[in-house]
Amino acid sequence: MSSKLVYSTDMGRIREDKVKETVGDGNVRVRPEKKGRGGKVVTVISGLPLAGNDLKAYAKTLKKRCGGGGAVKDGNIELQGDHVDVMVDVLKKAGYDAKRSGG
Repeated sequence: MSSKLVYSTDMGRIREDKVKETVGDGNVRVRPEKKGRGGKVVTVISGLPLAGNDLKAYAKTLKKRCGGGGAVKDGNIELQGDHVDVMVDVLKKAGYDAKRSGG
């Protein structure tokens, strides 16, 4: 077991107070996703080393580039439509090590 739960007679239960927000690992992945979206294709960009408002601002520029809508969910950028190849090129030009993954 890899549980971090510790019991002690002195201090009681020890736990981690706060989990840090993870910012991308540097491996930027661009993939199309269709499952659970009513048959519509969505381009998902994950692993960007941005967080918070920086990620939202960058998502806005990517949405303008592909001419569609989208959202930021769980640290990933989701763009409406199949724009995988275009986004890989745009991200590489911006200096990210972007790779196509998935279907």
